[in-house]
Amino acid sequence: MTMTSPNTRPAGLLAIDREMARQHGDALASFAENAEMAARVAASLAKTGQMLLLGMGGSHAVGRAVEPLYRALGIDAIAMPLSEQLGQPLALEGRTVLMTSQSGESAEVVRWFAETGGNADTFGLTLEPGSFLARTAPSLVGVGGTELAFAATRSLTVSFALHLAILAALGEHPSGALVALQAPESVDIRPALAALGNVISVVTSGRRLQGVAEALALGLTELSRRPCFSLEGGQLRHGPMEMLGPDIGVVLFRGKDATAPLVTAMAISAVETGAPVIVFDSSGETPVAGATTLAFKPASGMDAIFAMLPTAQRLMIAFADARVDNAGTPVRSTKITRSE
Repeated sequence: MTMTSPNTRPAGLLAIDREMARQHGDALASFAENAEMAARVAASLAKTGQMLLLGMGGSHAVGRAVEPLYRALGIDAIAMPLSEQLGQPLALEGRTVLMTSQSGESAEVVRWFAETGGNADTFGLTLEPGSFLARTAPSLVGVGGTELAFAATRSLTVSFALHLAILAALGEHPSGALVALQAPESVDIRPALAALGNVISVVTSGRRLQGVAEALALGLTELSRRPCFSLEGGQLRHGPMEMLGPDIGVVLFRGKDATAPLVTAMAISAVETGAPVIVFDSSGETPVAGATTLAFKPASGMDAIFAMLPTAQRLMIAFADARVDNAGTPVRSTKITRSE
């Protein structure tokens, strides 16, 4: 395995570097500038008590990550891939619908509005103010425009900031998350990268932080072109443990919440299989023996997401850079998926 030297860094990764360099500033600005629209979404949620989060790819991973945060506030939130909603839809009546598409132009988004027209409580979440989505539905719009690089990095961070604005309008205190954006923690990824040096695939997993695990798995797959995927902690336990061994990496996310002991138990079990285990850890608990721990300040929810996400991004990029000559340049996909 050879690592590309800095002066031969692929153009696709340089593009991702540029997005990541501005993601914290854009996220902070997005939070500040969307307060009015966030209040409209919050008012809708207060009225309906139900939330349907629709999106594809990284946009769906964002929905999965924020599901538990809205549920904790008593909102019946469910994140569904938009493609699934098109084929076997949940009823829209009485639900606040949040359609997320960073480009605002995905084929499924255009078709969904053409076929359903949405409902009176349909909102958009996008990075592009001139997009189809922003023109069609009242939308929270992230600062900085469409992400140009292939794998989602800045778009995830900005999308989470827009959700932070909604959560703040619902009464949550955003201060911890804003601190994580204003003063990002710097965590060394080299031990984790070394631990994953000889794996052929990575499975990511979490409990309350499962959505972040899913976002990382998507990025790992897109950039490294290896079949990396995510399984919620209980689902990983029910059978797929059979795949674990020295050539399968396991990346777990453990926050300071009631599900932390379950993540701990999974880490112990995964270590016993001989699999290299990485734990993104903001639980404040004792590190698991035999696992490589990336430790963050104790945090949960959105505070933990913002703390961990940039380090997870750096790990997925370095993992891919070690395996693919032109990492970051898609060979079978496009940035905006215009076909179904």
